[in-house]
Amino acid sequence: MNPVWIQCIINHGALPCLLNLLMNTYKKSIKKEACWTISNITAGNKEQIQAVVDANIIGPLVHLLQSAEFDIKKEAAWAISNATSGGTHEQIKYLVSQGCIKPLCDLLICPDPRIITVCLEGLENILKAGEADKNLGNNGGVNLYAQMIDDAEGLEKIENLQSHDNTEIYEKVVKVLETYWSDEDDGTLPPGDASQSGFQGAEFNVPAGGFNFS
Repeated sequence: MNPVWIQCIINHGALPCLLNLLMNTYKKSIKKEACWTISNITAGNKEQIQAVVDANIIGPLVHLLQSAEFDIKKEAAWAISNATSGGTHEQIKYLVSQGCIKPLCDLLICPDPRIITVCLEGLENILKAGEADKNLGNNGGVNLYAQMIDDAEGLEKIENLQSHDNTEIYEKVVKVLETYWSDEDDGTLPPGDASQSGFQGAEFNVPAGGFNFS
């Protein structure tokens, strides 16, 4: 859905209606479609993401992400992950304040590889924002969001995904661990610039059994 259509939906007052669908006792299929629609809106630009924030949709969306049936959780995960992708650091901070980290971490053990990837992408975007804050000298030089993911048992789940048979998940997990938790390792990473988000081909060697930063 392109930004023009998204804006048309917003301009016609869809967001309050969507909030109503999330918060009241409608059947599962309706809540699922509402979350799907919101995920299309949060795939828009930062102004359109802000419209979702201003409509007070994020809190109820996170609640569904945490406690709804899996079919609804999947669509809610897309909505939150899309918002982290196109959102500003301030908008990501708001998403975190609404409690999105824990349910994203919890879905890392779900049976659907696509949803695992969506949640990993959302967490990676959150980690990027935390790293930017850290590099600005905020939060005592600590990536606060990395700490919150660890506290939510997310780091352990991310580490465990190193044994996942999906190559895309494995590669993304290794990248996230190398980028945001390499300074906690016991020297198993090769020398080099730990701030680089990518790897240099065969020069990067994953230790036997994968990383373990717990």
